[in-house]
Amino acid sequence: MGLAERRKALGYSQEKLAETLGVDRTTVGRWESGRIKPQPPQRRGLAIALEVTLAELDVLLEQPQAASQEATGHQASDRPGTGDPDEMIRREFLRILTVSGALAALPLDEAEVLTEGVRRGAPADFSRMNGHLWQVYQLARSKGSVYPIVRDQLSTLNEALGDTRGNSRPLLNAAADLFQLAGEVAFDANRYADAAAAYSLAASVSKDAGAFDLWACALVRHAYVDVYEHRHREAAQILGAAEGLARRGDSNLATRHWVAAVQAEAYAGMGDLTACERALDEAERVLELTINSVNGGWLRFDGTRLAEERGARYVQLGRLDLAEETLKKALAQTALASGQSYRRRGAVLTDLAAVGAKRRDPEQVVAYGREAIRLAQASSSGYVARRLRALCDEFGPLSRDRRVAELGAEIATLSTS
Repeated sequence: MGLAERRKALGYSQEKLAETLGVDRTTVGRWESGRIKPQPPQRRGLAIALEVTLAELDVLLEQPQAASQEATGHQASDRPGTGDPDEMIRREFLRILTVSGALAALPLDEAEVLTEGVRRGAPADFSRMNGHLWQVYQLARSKGSVYPIVRDQLSTLNEALGDTRGNSRPLLNAAADLFQLAGEVAFDANRYADAAAAYSLAASVSKDAGAFDLWACALVRHAYVDVYEHRHREAAQILGAAEGLARRGDSNLATRHWVAAVQAEAYAGMGDLTACERALDEAERVLELTINSVNGGWLRFDGTRLAEERGARYVQLGRLDLAEETLKKALAQTALASGQSYRRRGAVLTDLAAVGAKRRDPEQVVAYGREAIRLAQASSSGYVARRLRALCDEFGPLSRDRRVAELGAEIATLSTS
């Protein structure tokens, strides 16, 4: 057994062990790979955390191979193979980005299209099609099933952009919209690098089109990647830029309120309760909007998820009583009833299980965790599976409980792609 195996056997993630010892996660990773050794002041704390003697710790530190193989395996699994849908979508991204930069520099004229095969009115058609795709994505149990349609739409849009002169902004708007959807599909499949690339492209094309709300939303989605990788300060920086763009956008849209909702998550990750609640209060002002607050596509924030989001933020901040009360109210909403949104219900159930883990209550962990697992299996959602994997990081000493250990083993079988 090496250091990484011992850590996992005790239910620690690298992040949790690093937090316990007051070091950076990358330091734990370097210990496990054998690249560096713990300093003398760190050795005793590490031995205590891993429940071994100093002599046993020396033996663990001499077995870095498993950690290295784990890192190599993770990198390999994140790399798309030949003919992978992600790779095909990425090629279309690059083509459209190249074309969009040239189109933005062209002078305006009245000719909407030049060549046969792309008819007048195509931008509106693309907009309608994108709206339909967002609805399909939202309703689909398996988000990956939307891949082929997104790929085909990207191909067709690329042809239209290549054949267009004059006012290219409507098509650029459609491209920025579609990039965000493709990023969402990649994000749900646990392909963070592909998702970040898609959101970056969406931001670039939105900038070319002068579409501030689209641009801000692309940055919000990009910030989500940092949030889910626990880079909360980096996410807060991106969201600060998004906030500025949203102020220049349409005041009848919910963009600025969505920015605030995600800022609350970043602030909670940083442990700042005051800033988190201030951002949540700003997000709730979306309920005052009555005109064009959502568009059914790239901007769907209407405040209906604020109860569950507030509960999740309280979990992050360790306010367990507030979290449980808020999450149970959210779970009673019609939209989260059994058979409705698998992702949303699964996320709330996972948060309630996390409350149980923080309280060292195995019954609560298992009761909510098992239902969340059933939803993850039924929907094939990488999002719910990832939330459950993160739940395992909270188990700590609870992992010695047979029921919790069995739950962790079930979670390990879930696919996050």
